[in-house]
Amino acid sequence: MNFLVLHGPNLNLLGKREPAIYGSETLAEINSALEKLSAELECELSFFQSNAEGELINAIQAAAQNCHGILINPAAYTHTSIAIRDALSAVGIPCVEVHLSNIHSRETFRHSSLVAPIAIGQICGFGRDSYLLGLRALFNYVKN
Repeated sequence: MNFLVLHGPNLNLLGKREPAIYGSETLAEINSALEKLSAELECELSFFQSNAEGELINAIQAAAQNCHGILINPAAYTHTSIAIRDALSAVGIPCVEVHLSNIHSRETFRHSSLVAPIAIGQICGFGRDSYLLGLRALFNYVKN
């Protein structure tokens, strides 16, 4: 099985960006932990991070060719991007939305997700483990 891991805007700054909220791990460290889990699950991962909405949409559309699922942290686009939601919906690939922080315990504008209603699930608030739990859930969903 092949899965696409999508990281939205500003996640390239992990490790430096507001560590009290997002932790001290870098994006490379999170990807490494995901690769280790993918070896255990015997699945393949590809990773993509962009600060540009259109690039994320292009990656979602390209995933329709060879991916069984998408693990996505849309970051700020969670709350604003109808285009990313539409792309995820259009390709018909199961997706899981993840967030490092608990978006529901933060500022009110972060409580709403445009992606959650079309995702098979949302996991937030567990730091790196949100990604790992999300991959496990996505893998099990597709496998079963």
